[in-house]
Amino acid sequence: MALTLDHPVLSSLLPVVLLIGIGFLAGRLKLVRGEAVRDLSNLVFLVLVQALLFRSMATAQLDKLDLRSVALYYIVAGVMFFVLLFIQGLNSRSAVVALAAIFSNTLMIGVPLVQLAYGPAGLLNLFTLISMHALVLLTLATIVIELLVAREKEASGEAGRRHIAATVAQAVKNAILHPVPLPIIAGFLYSLTGIGLHPIVERPLELLGSAFGPVALVLVGVTLSRTAIGPHVKGALMISGLKTILHPALMALAGWALGLSGLPLAVMVVAAALPVGANVFLFSQRYHKAEELVTASVAISTAMAVVTVSVVMWLLPRGA
Repeated sequence: MALTLDHPVLSSLLPVVLLIGIGFLAGRLKLVRGEAVRDLSNLVFLVLVQALLFRSMATAQLDKLDLRSVALYYIVAGVMFFVLLFIQGLNSRSAVVALAAIFSNTLMIGVPLVQLAYGPAGLLNLFTLISMHALVLLTLATIVIELLVAREKEASGEAGRRHIAATVAQAVKNAILHPVPLPIIAGFLYSLTGIGLHPIVERPLELLGSAFGPVALVLVGVTLSRTAIGPHVKGALMISGLKTILHPALMALAGWALGLSGLPLAVMVVAAALPVGANVFLFSQRYHKAEELVTASVAISTAMAVVTVSVVMWLLPRGA
């Protein structure tokens, strides 16, 4: 498959690479100071993501979602998450790394890629995945990380020992009141009212949400400019390989085992082959876990995806 600038893979991935590059240049030229990075991270995590997630759930047509088609995606991703977590060790850092291996950049890269490659029918399949992507994977990761953080604090003496039920209850509370699951839950509950969002409210939310991807990727570049990549290349290559090679391979095998084929299977595997999503970078920043490793993984997996996504699309054409 020849790659030209108008090829769906390159036309979707190159803007992402350029945005990361712009952030990297801005960081190197000190246009964004180091002390401002944390404030920018808070802006993205506490404002832009809130608007994006709430509006996505509040306007989702939940009655049209084919939950059966996405169930396999999340089962495979969940199994992969927990296997990686246990292999690396039960700690909060391992949870962030495991999330990086299963959480795809479905919005910034997935939407334009699938639109160009598969058209409206492909987008319908992808939107079914995206509508629950953050709800399922980020909520799962948040609960697990909060539980592990609580356990680590008790072990280090930062928090008094509590009954396991109290620890679980506190972790679940922290997870629900977390900046990611909270707007998802609020948006989902609002969608059940059937009222819909008035344009005066929806338009600002749409503008804020559309700013999430570009600002988050520029922030990745700024952080990358301040990160010594050398010590993290091996780890970043491992995470990138898990994300862009193993993840789609497992999805394809599971799909074939259940008799799936054609467009639904192709879109599902392409989604799994996408590079590490920026939300994982924000998670690592929030919990101060594996920040440099995740930053390097976002950049390297994006570059690797040029090849891996092309191979997936070649092996799994629309009518496969």
